[in-house]
Amino acid sequence: MSQSFLTEFSVRVAGLINMIGKNEFTNELAAMFKSLIPTNNVMVICYPRKQLPSIAYNDTPPTGRMSTVEQYIKGAFLLDPFYIAANKNKLSGFHHLCDIAPEHFERSEYKLSYFNRTKLSDECGYIIQYGEEGEAFIVVSLGQSDQDKPYSESDLSNMNAISPIIDSLVRQHWQSSEDETDMQMDMRAQLETALTSFGTSILTDRENQTVQMILHGYANRAIAERLDISIETVKLHRKNAYAKLDLGTQGELFNLFINSLINIENYSGGDPLISYFDVAKTPG
Repeated sequence: MSQSFLTEFSVRVAGLINMIGKNEFTNELAAMFKSLIPTNNVMVICYPRKQLPSIAYNDTPPTGRMSTVEQYIKGAFLLDPFYIAANKNKLSGFHHLCDIAPEHFERSEYKLSYFNRTKLSDECGYIIQYGEEGEAFIVVSLGQSDQDKPYSESDLSNMNAISPIIDSLVRQHWQSSEDETDMQMDMRAQLETALTSFGTSILTDRENQTVQMILHGYANRAIAERLDISIETVKLHRKNAYAKLDLGTQGELFNLFINSLINIENYSGGDPLISYFDVAKTPG
């Protein structure tokens, strides 16, 4: 870690300490990261206990009829490796995307769709767990859009070295503002159930398992290894699932999944496609 990095970091941290609990905290946090490494995009995503994510800071401009951020909040976050690492694996600290994502994740529709829209080529970030039961966490995502300049080993090493300080600052800023949600409906758990139930009214168990892993970014070989079946069998399950869902591509599968979640109202369990197709058939 260079002297110039330490000097800049020290100055920025001093400013951040004074901003704890204030609205300006996230702006100062983003400015600090941009001053330390070549980062084009900073996103701070809050996952309060039992609630859907909210964006505390974002550099990404809206795109299309429904922005990338809106789709993320309404359900696409379920496929985000950082969300999975924080929520299911209870990881914390600093991570590079390639270290927590499935093998061949770069070919997944989630990455192709979201990275193409946001123009990002590399991502790393911090997972900060807070709250008594570890059900609330913050993800600070750092994105690089220069295809020729992914984060260097030096960048990643420096960001990892300051992780304990980032963790402490972010937790202090958010922990006191965490609302009591024991009596609230667990919205994230609802969407998790909708994800695991997606397609179950139409597909066989194996077809459903295959579709789940495709959505999470696993390639055919990885699916075969995890399900202990041949690659040819995976391809057959994939083909049959696509036919039953009237799909032709992985992109269409991804869009169907996202649209089925976006249109969920008063979800009480089961395959979200049932209500989605019912709405689609409704005249007008």
